[in-house]
Parts: sequence; structure tokens; C-alpha cells
Amino acid sequence: MSTEPEQPDFTDRQRAVLDKALELLVEGGEKALTTAAIARAAGCSKESLYKWFGDRDGLLAAIVTRQASKVIPGADPAANMSEDGLRAALEEFARNLLETISGDVSLALNRLAIGQASKSETGLGAILEKSGRARIGRQTTALLEKGCTLGYLHCEGPQEAYSTLYGLVVRDQHIRMLLGGTAQASAKDLELAAQTAVKQFIQLYGAQN
Repeated sequence: MSTEPEQPDFTDRQRAVLDKALELLVEGGEKALTTAAIARAAGCSKESLYKWFGDRDGLLAAIVTRQASKVIPGADPAANMSEDGLRAALEEFARNLLETISGDVSLALNRLAIGQASKSETGLGAILEKSGRARIGRQTTALLEKGCTLGYLHCEGPQEAYSTLYGLVVRDQHIRMLLGGTAQASAKDLELAAQTAVKQFIQLYGAQN
């Protein structure tokens, strides 16, 4: 399987190709996502696809990596910040996460991964874990660790705190969307959900507790 870069660093042309691949995936599912179809839709050669992304797993990893890059904390973990700044950064993370997982692309990717789950332990599910959730987790865990260092949060392990935060943000919403049992939330609903999740997280892990 192709390895993905630690940080997404695509050219404008590569991003345009990934956009076309995403459109094909959403509209036609797994069967539509062939190198020939992507090359035709994006107006490039199959040789270029192999050069940029490697094999099909490499292409899927690039798609997932680009999706994951949308879910970033709203602050640099290396920089000092106020307590209010940390809360705002966590709310931005929560909002970005909700917006991304509720989008057609993420739903299509996750439905495809579920359909492949019994076939292989190294397929799309593994790619989603490595290039998606694990990447997001590293970024946000670093932010939480900074919050602990500055004395704004009290937690024995930032990774445990991240798992709690993730659960408070996502709840059962993603499962319900994957099953088609809920309408897409409005921007106002997502904002309120993000604020509520972070408020509950601070109640659990705030330094005053």
C-alpha cells in the first residue's frame, strides 16, 4: 500500500484531480472510482495519477488526507494561548469535524469502508483510520496537551481527553447519517452542537474541576 505524507501538500492540479475523484465517488460509489474514469473526468493521463498518488490505495489515502485536513484545531499547539482562545480553538475543531463527517464525501467513504470491512484488514477502513482519524487525533491531542501544560485543562492523559472530546462531538450523529435516518443539519445546528460538546468537555476536564 502506498504511504501518505505526514502533511497534505497537494498542488492545485492534484487538488483538482482529487475533487473529480470525490465527485465520482459520491455520484457512483466504488465502481465509478477507476483510474480510467478519474483520468477522463479530470482531463489527465493515468500515468499522471500513478505518478502523483501511486496505486488505488494511494489515491484513496490522498482523498482521505484531504478530508482530514479540513478538521484542524483552530490554533497552533506550539503557540501560547488564553483559556478563551483554547475554548474557541476546540469549538472550531468540533464544528469542522461535524461539517466534514456530515458531508456527502465522508458519508460515501465511510459507507464504502463498511462494505469492505469483512474483506480485508488493510483496505479503505485502514486508510480512513491512518490518514483520517489518526491524523486528526494527533493534531487535536497536541492542542489538548498544550492546554494541560498551560493549566487550563486537568487530564492524566491527553489521548483519553481527546477520545472523550471526540465522543461528545460526534455522539451517535454519524451512525444515524450513515443509515440515512437524519436530515443534514444546518450551519446553526452544527455551531450549537459544537459549542455544547466543548462546554460539556470543559465541565469534565476544566482545571477548576
